[in-house]
Amino acid sequence: MSEIDLKPTNGHAASEDVIRVRGARVHNLKNVSLDIPRDQLVVITGPSGSGKSSLAFDTLFAEGQRQYIESLSVYARQFLHQMERPDVDLIEGLQPTVSIDQRAGSRNPRSTVATVTEIYDHLRLLMARTGEVSCYQCGAPIRQQTPEQIVDGLLALAEGTKAILMAPMVRGRKGQHAEVLEAIRKAGFVRARIDGEVYDLEAAPKLAPRKNHTIEAVVDRLILRDSVRPRLAESIQLALRHGEGLVAVTYLAPGGDSDRDWQESLFSTEYACPQCKISYEELEPRTFSFNSPYGACPECEGLGCRTAFDLDLVAPDLRLSLAEGAIAPWRGASAAGEQRHRRQLAAVAENDRWSTPLEKLKPKELAALFQGDGRDFPGVLALLEQEYQSAKTDSARQKLEAFRGELVCPECRGARLRPEARSVRVGEKAIHEITALPVDVARQFFASLEFPEQHAPVAAPIIAEIANRLDFLVQVGLEYLSLDRPADTLSGGELQRIRLATGIGSGLVGVCYILDEPSIGLHPRDNGRLIQALRNLQHQGNTVLVVEHDEAIMHEADQLIDVGPGAGQHGGTIVAQGAPTELEQAAHSITGQYLARRLEIPVPAKRRHVSQRKAITIEGASANNLKDISVSFPLGALVCVTGVSGSGKSSLVQETLARAVARRLGGTGPKPAPHSSLRGVSQVDKLVEIDQSPIGRTPRSNPATYTGLFDEIRQVYATTREARLRGYKSGRFSFNVKGGRCETCQGQGVRKIEMNFLPDLYVACPECQGARFNRATLEIHYKGKSIAEVLDLSVDQAAEFFENFP
Repeated sequence: MSEIDLKPTNGHAASEDVIRVRGARVHNLKNVSLDIPRDQLVVITGPSGSGKSSLAFDTLFAEGQRQYIESLSVYARQFLHQMERPDVDLIEGLQPTVSIDQRAGSRNPRSTVATVTEIYDHLRLLMARTGEVSCYQCGAPIRQQTPEQIVDGLLALAEGTKAILMAPMVRGRKGQHAEVLEAIRKAGFVRARIDGEVYDLEAAPKLAPRKNHTIEAVVDRLILRDSVRPRLAESIQLALRHGEGLVAVTYLAPGGDSDRDWQESLFSTEYACPQCKISYEELEPRTFSFNSPYGACPECEGLGCRTAFDLDLVAPDLRLSLAEGAIAPWRGASAAGEQRHRRQLAAVAENDRWSTPLEKLKPKELAALFQGDGRDFPGVLALLEQEYQSAKTDSARQKLEAFRGELVCPECRGARLRPEARSVRVGEKAIHEITALPVDVARQFFASLEFPEQHAPVAAPIIAEIANRLDFLVQVGLEYLSLDRPADTLSGGELQRIRLATGIGSGLVGVCYILDEPSIGLHPRDNGRLIQALRNLQHQGNTVLVVEHDEAIMHEADQLIDVGPGAGQHGGTIVAQGAPTELEQAAHSITGQYLARRLEIPVPAKRRHVSQRKAITIEGASANNLKDISVSFPLGALVCVTGVSGSGKSSLVQETLARAVARRLGGTGPKPAPHSSLRGVSQVDKLVEIDQSPIGRTPRSNPATYTGLFDEIRQVYATTREARLRGYKSGRFSFNVKGGRCETCQGQGVRKIEMNFLPDLYVACPECQGARFNRATLEIHYKGKSIAEVLDLSVDQAAEFFENFP
């Protein structure tokens, strides 16, 4: 092992002050032994593929997690994902480990910056306990309703209305609730409504314990008229007593007979609007959760948007008339199709309107054309939706798919919440208005809040928790993010810094934090803030291990560990270890050579000629914080879009340019962000978008299958003399289909053995010994190697092996 012995920095020599690693052999590590000083900022660096992550994550982090899980009971271990024991002789002095890696965050469209940082959980609690409730229809403050007002409200219904009065006992809680049904029986009631169905208590079904249930005791059934007022008042009092201030009423107006004609109302002695007679449930944190059916907007189910036909795509050019093909999905229709469309539009497009450009129609006429007239004509968008739902072929559905997009929910306007939740305010702002604020503005908002005397003791600890989290987000340079920004739109670097802010905010001491290239996506201006955040973690009494290539962070480290000298089988050793100044003196360290400026990447003296005429130009881009800008991107050149974090780079390139070009080239996908025009797309014929999402789609995916190279290799084996004699086609050499693969492991090469409270064990398949293919397939050789042996080659070995295949 090529190892330069350098003194550890700051004189850490005592064994209790270091993490001792002896004989690490994970992946390409070659029996590595080293001492890592504790309670310092240590940077592990080296070429890509040299073994940095194998040392930091697959050895140190995996062992830290394993030691923690082994401290739990055997029962608790069954429910936790356990990492495999790393191949290492000894690790001593390791603190509890926390990993902050580049793993893509939640792809859940419901996750936002506020939910990931848990700010939203505290905000929901604040709104539920201190919020001022107003009616979402008239804006009047919500007041309590008396039993007499409830009676008057019911008797105001049409005479002869059938009504069932019920006392809510359980509302959306998991469990079998046998004790609730028993309590209903003891109270003298004989029926209950369970999950929307009325049952005799003797015939009540057994409830699934892991599902949410709603149980209401049926108090009375009656026909509403003035003569039943005394009985109604008594039943209302009884229902309120058992329903703890709530009474549910389901009623059927005279003349109605089907199940759909029954309507339902909830009355409360707690919250009700005196003008609109709308009753509200008592405010709970779940009222403000868009992940719960009790808080989510019923139209979009808490997503804030829905996929539907987009008017901008359906009618992109309002200068055209219906006769000239203004409705883009209907262009190129057959004569019969054109006649059908004309018949469908007859109600709103007579002869003169059929040939009138859409831009010359009155707004009311345009709205009737696309949204419907509210009577006989449903509207073009509804007709297209019917076509889409009834499409009989995939090609027809795909053609219509190009005109659909993610549209803001018309009901909640992107707020994701029910109207009841949107009408509760703190500091004159509803919860969705607060989360729309950027982090730094939100911090000022919470700092300026004042509460009445009765609410101040409740609000103070909640505000403190929210303010702490906002402070840490500002500290790591994320003050520009809005709290409602979807988590799946964040870059890997932004997600990692959010996790870093959470780590600083936890206040843990004596922990080993392991970070994976936190400077990715950071402008050099923000490096100082990141380094300060790492130092804050370290000063709390923690060890901070950073896998990093950034020069500024290397210079700030207490100690550098250089892994190398090359990648893969050429790496896996500790080339040098010491302070940055010591590493600069290490002749064998490539990293040290660059730090000392003895090696440099030269700046090109001459740049290639860039033609200004060959370019894609986008104008009027105004997504997020972009201020109506126009940009020209030259073609045939390497173009870099840069700027400080949050300046609008991703908004311009990913949300506007890439989506607009993809749409123009005939692809489907998300709707481009607002822009006025796009020119020059005719000069390209394909768009390839490369982002930070993982490329592996299945556990069977590997570099050969992903690049399509394996298809070519299988063709090579299928054309060998032996394969042709046996009649083997290229499919014979695939480990994903029956025929040539080993059926014992189904082409996986390993078998999983579940070990209950120990980590799952993966052992080589006893039949094929990890080769993935059956014996007959492995008998086919090309240049002396079977297809399994070719899959074991490294890329450079394979390039030499297949040198005769261009």
